[in-house]
Amino acid sequence: MTTQTSINGDPETAPIATPRRPPSVFRSFGSLFGSSNGVNRRLTPPQGVNGYVEFGNPERTGRTLGTFAGVFSPVALSMFSALVFIRVGFIVGNAGLYVTLLQFFIAYMILLFTVASVCAISTNGAVEGGGVYFMISRTLGLEFGGSIGTLFFLANVVGCAMAITGCTEAMMSNFGPEGYFANFIADGTWWRFLFCTIINTSMLIVCLIGAALFAKTSVLILGIVTVVLLSTYISFLAVNEMTLHLYCCTVTKCFVFASMGSAMIRKPGDNTLLPNLTNLTYTGLSADTLAGNLYSHYGQDYTSDGKTVDFATTFGVLFAGVTGIMAGANMSGELKSPSKSIPCGTLSAVAFTFVAYVILAFLMAFTTPAITMQNNYLFLMPINFWPPFIAIGILTATFSTGLSNLIGSSRILEALSKDQVFGSWLNFVVKGTWKGNPIVAVVVSWALVESILLIGSLNTIAQVNSVLFMLSYLATNLACLGIELTGAPNFRPLFKYFTWHTCLFGLLGTLIMMFVINSIYASLSIILCLLLVIALHLFSPATQAAQWGSISQALMFHQVRKYLLMLDPRKDHVKFWRPQMLLLVSSPRSCCPLVDFINDLKKGGLYVIGHVKVGDDDDVEENKRWLLYVDHMRVKAFTEITYASSIREGVQHLIRLSGIGAMKPNTIILGFYDSEAPKDFFQTGTSPYKTDGFNISGLPDFPIRRDGETKKISVKEYVLILSDILRMRKNLCLCRHFHRLDKDFITKSKHIKYIDVWPINVFNPKTEDPFDVVSLFMMQLAVIINMLAKWKHLRLRVFLCETNNTNSSTFETHDENLPQMEIFNRAKLEQSLKSLRINADILEIEDWARDTDFSRHSRILKQFISQTEHSAEILSEENLNRSLLYMQRVNQILRERSDQTAVSFIYLAAPPKFDNPNFNELSARYIELLTELTADMPPTILVHGVSTVTLTTL
Repeated sequence: MTTQTSINGDPETAPIATPRRPPSVFRSFGSLFGSSNGVNRRLTPPQGVNGYVEFGNPERTGRTLGTFAGVFSPVALSMFSALVFIRVGFIVGNAGLYVTLLQFFIAYMILLFTVASVCAISTNGAVEGGGVYFMISRTLGLEFGGSIGTLFFLANVVGCAMAITGCTEAMMSNFGPEGYFANFIADGTWWRFLFCTIINTSMLIVCLIGAALFAKTSVLILGIVTVVLLSTYISFLAVNEMTLHLYCCTVTKCFVFASMGSAMIRKPGDNTLLPNLTNLTYTGLSADTLAGNLYSHYGQDYTSDGKTVDFATTFGVLFAGVTGIMAGANMSGELKSPSKSIPCGTLSAVAFTFVAYVILAFLMAFTTPAITMQNNYLFLMPINFWPPFIAIGILTATFSTGLSNLIGSSRILEALSKDQVFGSWLNFVVKGTWKGNPIVAVVVSWALVESILLIGSLNTIAQVNSVLFMLSYLATNLACLGIELTGAPNFRPLFKYFTWHTCLFGLLGTLIMMFVINSIYASLSIILCLLLVIALHLFSPATQAAQWGSISQALMFHQVRKYLLMLDPRKDHVKFWRPQMLLLVSSPRSCCPLVDFINDLKKGGLYVIGHVKVGDDDDVEENKRWLLYVDHMRVKAFTEITYASSIREGVQHLIRLSGIGAMKPNTIILGFYDSEAPKDFFQTGTSPYKTDGFNISGLPDFPIRRDGETKKISVKEYVLILSDILRMRKNLCLCRHFHRLDKDFITKSKHIKYIDVWPINVFNPKTEDPFDVVSLFMMQLAVIINMLAKWKHLRLRVFLCETNNTNSSTFETHDENLPQMEIFNRAKLEQSLKSLRINADILEIEDWARDTDFSRHSRILKQFISQTEHSAEILSEENLNRSLLYMQRVNQILRERSDQTAVSFIYLAAPPKFDNPNFNELSARYIELLTELTADMPPTILVHGVSTVTLTTL
């Protein structure tokens, strides 16, 4: 028999069958065992929209199985297997009756909760072929489902090989050279491989015929196993020590012999723990025997080189043997009514096997001493009133397990290929389907099983197989728990007898049992699963195409909503301030470097890319194009598109409505208003953002303004937008020359060395405070960008621009004590930088203090900013020209010091007030002066901050 096999790794104790249900093809078998010959067939829906794959097609009418043939029989057989005849005695003999019953109770509670999860998912919608893989992939997403499905496929293949090996060993034990009943079968490595191949090929024939024959075979085998089990019960009750003594004297040769009025059972030949000629007793029904079997008395396992048995060992054997609860769910593609059959069939099979195991454990404890159960795992054979019953039971049970695993692995392979989980690698599997039966998948599975059979002894990987089966059950519990916790309105399963508590208990119980069976294999299987998840996420072509809906999105929504409600804007503190950016974009094609740069500048904060479309022609596809743009740019940003009657109105909408809760933009970023023609980075040959993905049918998405075309926004409206931003108490940044930004060049170049900060308001230069709110905000942004890896090698420079304008009313006086003032302000700036923990070089601009024009033009320049008085008397042509000359001089100073600069941050004075009667002219001059100020500069950000963003204390 299978006495050569290890307790901890024998084929019989492998995760006894999680059979995958094949589609039934041969209609001639449809009228038997709950099948249909064409009546009331339910057509499988075709492939749905958005890539949602429904297995099967309208031509396939394979839903022919009922509850008993399609669910009850496979589940019951999977939970019985050879465990019922070989390992229950081992468990009772070592753990005792009380602990055995406790272990069965715990194991079945875990299984019951897992079954509840299976029933909940399977009754929440149409479940197609693929069983566990289908349910997990449609709930947890393709990556997780594909990973579990791949491992489950391998587990089924190996499980089939182990079951075949166990069946062959049983044949050798009964009919080999030293067989119990006959010795007409030759033994040897290649003889065993031949018999394994014959068994495997017979399974292949059944699978090729289809699910209907498999179902009938399962029902037939279940009948045989049930008869054998009943014969075992009857033998326990009817055969006592005396009748056994008389029977064995006339019928059996070496199983049992008489000794002093008691029935004696010889120890197996491979049991080297007991001395030779040691005999084991069988007492029949006895109160004394029961009393001796109530409590634990752990011994040694003679099939594992005398390894000491403990609670974990017996529980691992028990649990690994009864984990075939997915057998019915895996038949979902062939069931006439999955939502009804799966819960009813699975639960009834669980109840049936539980009662059978409990009765068997009681009878063993009543009749067989512990020493016998510990030292002969096949003691049921000699005490049966017809010993060949047990041999038949073991052979049919192992055959059923192998058949289940073979047909299951083929259906998983079919599902993986249809979903394109591994791309075109498995296309040949899809093409090899005939009348709904995946012929090629069956043959491939058979070939893999055949190759594994060449290994010979599979005990070393038996526990790995058990762990992989339970990993799929863990994932099922996780899927149901996640869906239940999200509170998704569409999760309305017909099966109501579950809660998130049952899902959690099933998940934890399965996880614990994985580590009880083998902690190393459990850890490795989880790691392998995660690696497959990552690999599929990165490389699987189906990742982007599949639109099944992932529970991760629902869970993230649930958690984000909860934490957004907890994020109270009233508790904001400057200590934890971070920029939350709203970048206003006209054409995405022309601002790719700026979009990329702001992604660096956000420092883990909110980043929203906003766009205003004038008019009310709402394009429903617009948002999708912008999301594709974000994906192409690889930035962590949200997109907001609004329609308005004017750009200014749309910007107001975006500022007010972008974000949610406490996550609202605090910094608004715009491109600069100039006359330069935009550059199309999607079409520029050397651009890192080059793509043809936004040119559909020759009509490019995101059209760009060409040379000669009129701007969509006027200078007045642009300046009004700037005023609106500051009135809404938002920080303001204007970005110019970012089409020149090349991050890769900055990273590699030895010429580009600096990030510059110019903390002086050139419209109103003062020396009282070199670090006002605007300057501090500007410095904060410069420090943030300097913290990133690609910018970290650059040195931060702060320019100290001293003026002799200490009082605006005496701007023409020259301070003779200016050197002392310079020393004082430099020390003050150094102290400020030290307090803010900013490492920067301070560079003094002597030209600023030496040139009296910088002070003399202060009053004129103030007319163009928010400090403007409502007077037009100084807006003469001479003053305007002098202001432009002044800005050109300042620009010259900036450019002379920016040859090695990557990015410059410059103080932006607030724009003129919109209620000024000269606003139209002032706004035009304001933009004109800013244009002169930043002409021919490297990428430049004009910054105006309105809120405190730094702190010098803890």
